[in-house]
Amino acid sequence: MKTKVTNMTEGTPSKLIFTFALPLMIGNIFQQLYTVVDTMVVGRALGVSALAALGATDWLNWLFSGLVQGFAQGFCILMAQEFGAGNYKRLRKVIFNSLILSVIISGVVLITSQACARSVLILLNTPSDILNNSILYLRIIFLGMPVIMAYNLSASILRALGDGKTPLYAMIVASIANIILDLLFVLVFHWGIAGAAIATILAQLLSSIYCFYFIKKIEILKTEKDEMTMDKGICAKLLNLGYPVAFQNTVIFIGGMIVQSVVNKFGVIFIAGFTATNKLYGILEVAATSYGHSMTTYAGQNLGAGNTKRIRQGVRSALIISLFTSVTISVFMLIFGKTILSWFISGDPSQIEATLAVAYRYLAIMSICLPILYVLYTVRSTLQGIGDTLMPMVSGFAEFLMRVGAALLLPLVMGQDGIFYAEILAWAGAVVVLVSAYFYHVTKWKNP
Repeated sequence: MKTKVTNMTEGTPSKLIFTFALPLMIGNIFQQLYTVVDTMVVGRALGVSALAALGATDWLNWLFSGLVQGFAQGFCILMAQEFGAGNYKRLRKVIFNSLILSVIISGVVLITSQACARSVLILLNTPSDILNNSILYLRIIFLGMPVIMAYNLSASILRALGDGKTPLYAMIVASIANIILDLLFVLVFHWGIAGAAIATILAQLLSSIYCFYFIKKIEILKTEKDEMTMDKGICAKLLNLGYPVAFQNTVIFIGGMIVQSVVNKFGVIFIAGFTATNKLYGILEVAATSYGHSMTTYAGQNLGAGNTKRIRQGVRSALIISLFTSVTISVFMLIFGKTILSWFISGDPSQIEATLAVAYRYLAIMSICLPILYVLYTVRSTLQGIGDTLMPMVSGFAEFLMRVGAALLLPLVMGQDGIFYAEILAWAGAVVVLVSAYFYHVTKWKNP
């Protein structure tokens, strides 16, 4: 199979953005699939205690994974800009320096995550009967941080060059491998929760090898000896693009923890309903994240080519596509959401009815307001693509303040329903910052 790069500085913006995003959406669906299967295998084969141990690791796992993903996304911006400018020699230098920085960052994250795993789990009030299993799972996952970085960096390199299909195929390979290894390690070898963690890391390793194999086949990335040197200027620029994205993920993690602490005060039924809807969150935003990756590459390449007018055209096209997609998903969820939610809920009939009522009310509110989230992803990714990672980071703080403020204050006025609006207000707060920043850049482009 030949690796195909895409020059997004030519052609119809709407077609380019959608065709680039489509394989990413399919890849995200496969990623959601193997996350669900992971949970099902652990829950069914090892019981409620093991499932709870797995769930207790979520926030800490997301934090450190978000750090390496954030840096990889930031590095991708400069790659896309150099590719769009046609400066392939500098592109190769950027990729080489990104590789070196990724090795260093993943090493630091590995050491830090291992050092704080136990203390943070204790701080989060993880029950003592599941603490050891949770620590074991995290220890193994954190050992795989270099592997997680390798996949995210390799996928970012391909996306920067307009190749959204190879990361899709890599994710399909990883999903199938993860499911097979889960069943093998947990059900056949009886390795318990450690088996699930090892399966996840090996699947990610396979996907990163797959991506790197096809990167090696891209002719314009054949690196000369003189290009394999550390460049302080390039490293500084890469870090300046990467750290705000990584830091933004950290802020979101902290905000999520605070919201969860408020949710926990409303009892088991409310927690169960809230959790059931959050299981569908990935499906609600699956297209939004894909359009976001598409706009990062599109904006980066066109800025590199010096075509700011085309960036504005692309943003208009992306917003139309995003809004249409979000409305379609919203209508689907409003009609079929209750049925889908029932798949996650078990218990006696009265518990199911009460939990389902909470879950569907939360889902309905999120679905009605979903277009706000899609605008957020489109504009934020465009800003990141043109190299402005500072304002998306500021929008992360706005998101944090709105989410936490709403979670702490609205329940005092509206009761438990108030917590449902925390997520919506977080989206809205971020959108205000991002749209303002985008129009600031548009004004600069029109009046240089």
